Amino acid sequence: MSNFVLQADDVAIHYGGVKAVDGVSLTLEKGQIRGLIGPNGAGKSTVIDAMTGRRRLTRGRVMLRGQDVSELGVVERRKIGLSRSFQRTSIFGGLSVRKQVELASVMMGVQDARADAEAVLRELDLLHLSDIEAEDLGYGEQRRLDLALALVGRPSVLLLDEPMAGLSVKESQDLAQHLKKLTSSWDVSVLLVEHDMDVVFGISDAVTVFELGRVIASGEPKVVRADPRVREAYLGSAA
Repeated sequence: MSNFVLQADDVAIHYGGVKAVDGVSLTLEKGQIRGLIGPNGAGKSTVIDAMTGRRRLTRGRVMLRGQDVSELGVVERRKIGLSRSFQRTSIFGGLSVRKQVELASVMMGVQDARADAEAVLRELDLLHLSDIEAEDLGYGEQRRLDLALALVGRPSVLLLDEPMAGLSVKESQDLAQHLKKLTSSWDVSVLLVEHDMDVVFGISDAVTVFELGRVIASGEPKVVRADPRVREAYLGSAA
């Protein structure tokens, strides 16, 4: 049995002659936050799509808790513990906070959807907003609600695609602390695509850097930050 909760082995996604992702291997340990960084178009979101089943692999495999899930669809992977969020929120503006989290829980097949929803809302400090319609929330609260929808059913692995996009510095810091807390209180492992370097290097246990569909560096945040190729290609000489 693998020690990794999530693993990509030599994953490639090609579109004709375009190599969107080409031979990427990475791992996620239990309770770990791994940050994925790189320029726009480097392949970060495509790797997440591959892991969640939204893109068919050209080659390679994806393992979830030691099980090869490469041939499973999005829904099947979600039901066995692999969840994700998108760059744009997937909330329904006209529904109350509680109602849509309960609905998501029901759709996941959770037996006690009400209890599941309440636990998620409490964890993300949204319980006091339960009866508010989502469109009346502040943007930071909407982002937390989006995260709540990804957490119904208690997934073991959470893949987040730029969850801090559009947030203020304080809102980003607050959401980052919620993520850090989740890894211990809910035993969730997180793969995080994010452009906010303060967030990535502040909460990640490991960082992987992409460039042109390939991994150019991976390791502890301080080691990656000091890598000359990373500093030149992405972080800049002042990093």
